[in-house]
Amino acid sequence: MIPGGGQPNMQQLLQQAQQMQQDLARAQEELANTEVEGQAGGGLVKATVTGSGDLRALKIDPKAVDPEDTETLADLVVAAVQAANENAQALQQQKLGPLAEGLGGGGIPGLPF
Repeated sequence: MIPGGGQPNMQQLLQQAQQMQQDLARAQEELANTEVEGQAGGGLVKATVTGSGDLRALKIDPKAVDPEDTETLADLVVAAVQAANENAQALQQQKLGPLAEGLGGGGIPGLPF
């Protein structure tokens, strides 16, 4: 170490990296335990996914069920799941974005990221 030379303390860098890793693991666990919803057809079909994108529930209003038109129901299911996944991605960005910025935005002095 050069006194006042701006060289990072390796122990401090390791501690910061370990803390970021713990924060990331905690955020990922929180995402896996958080549920978000998406809907289609004005709420006729609702999909619930975890923040990590796992489909947990699908609710279909009986009004959406027409035995003569299963294609529309299938489209509504797909749209509801897509909407739920978009909400999950937004939640991921909210939870993980600050951690990624810490890694990529000069959060660890002396490292190029």
